[in-house]
Parts: sequence; structure tokens; C-alpha cells
Amino acid sequence: MARHTHKIKALVAGIMLCLAGPMCAEELEYRYEVGGMTGGSFYYGDANYSGFLNNMNLMGGAVWRYNLNLRMAIKANLAIAGISGATADGDNKFPGGDTDFSRTLYDLGAQFEYNFFAYGIGGGYKRTHRLTPYVFGGLGFTFAPEPVDNVFTANIPIGAGVKYKIAPRINLGCELSFRFTLSDKLDVTNKAAPILNDPYGIKSSGIKNKDSYSFFAIFLTYDISPKYRECNN
Repeated sequence: MARHTHKIKALVAGIMLCLAGPMCAEELEYRYEVGGMTGGSFYYGDANYSGFLNNMNLMGGAVWRYNLNLRMAIKANLAIAGISGATADGDNKFPGGDTDFSRTLYDLGAQFEYNFFAYGIGGGYKRTHRLTPYVFGGLGFTFAPEPVDNVFTANIPIGAGVKYKIAPRINLGCELSFRFTLSDKLDVTNKAAPILNDPYGIKSSGIKNKDSYSFFAIFLTYDISPKYRECNN
């Protein structure tokens, strides 16, 4: 009888371990995320002062994220995007008449992210959420090659987004960011056209009257490098 009792206990223990396995896997946290993003890009400057989403172009790139904890992360991106604009679309009149431009730029940057909710799967004492909005800000660099001049400048990215954990290691999200550059030459692509980097001959410093651009991006990332395993439920 005692042998049967031990067998029953061993069987129950085995079943409990099998049931606990998935719970532990769900509680497993990962240090990094890697993936890609795609979406649209648009520009603000002398050839587009206020038109939100005007002259939308394609953008795409790679995303890397280091998760400090369930609420904070450091994200890096490398993106390629198109920007374009036309002075005829606005109300301002420029010396020399209307012009337009189109060019490709490369964006490399890092941002600090803050999640409004503890992000993850598993629940329990950590009260994690599969869905969370977040905000971010940081520092980046923009490189826009010829047709006229190569432009290399710093940019200040800020934005907000929402992310959703569709599986224990897969994240889907979208975000809108504004990249404020320190250059007024992103829209200068034709030497024969009006000089959009200083159309009225008024000099400025800092980010005032500088060009900027935005990304509306959808990203998909995969978690790698587990931190530790916890089972507290």
C-alpha cells in the first residue's frame, strides 16, 4: 500500500511540474529585442510648414531594444526613409517662385523608452500587461547624401507609441516620432531652385527654422537572451 502511495505522489508531482513549466516560461524575462520596422515618413520645413502627413514616403529599418526592466528600455534604430515637399502646397511665396524636392536620408539614433504599464506576460505579483502605451526621447544623427550637398546633422527624436506582446517572445507595435534636426538643408536638392535653407535671408540659431521629419512606424521584434526564471504564482 505504501508503494502505491509513493507512486501516486510521484505522479502528482510530475503533473504539477508539467503544469508549472509553461507558467515559468511565461514569467521568463529577456534582456534584448531585435527586429524590423516599416511605415511612412514625412517632412516639415520651408516646403511644408503645417501639413501633417503631407507627401508621405516609405521608410524601413532595424530595431534593437535593451530592456532595463518591465517599464524602461533603451532602444536603438537604423532607418532609411524618403522625404519630399513642394512650396506650391503652402501659402508662403518664395523669391524665385515655387519649387519642390525629394531625397533619401539615413537615421541612426538611440532613445529612452518609458512604458505606462509593466510590460510582459505572466501576471502574478508583477501585474504585467500584454499591451502598454509608451513615450520616448533621445538623440540621433541624420545623413542625407547628394544630389547637391551631403548633409550630416544631429537630430532630437521624441514620440509615443503602443506595443503588444502577441506571444511570450514576440512584440508588435506602432509609434509616431518627430525628429528635429540642426540643419536647414534637407530640402535643398536643386541648385537652380530657390535656396530653401535660407529663402528670406534671415539667419537663426538652435533648432528654430530648421528642418525636421517624422516616422510613423510599425515594428515587430523578437526577445533574446533570457535574464532569469521566476515562478511565484
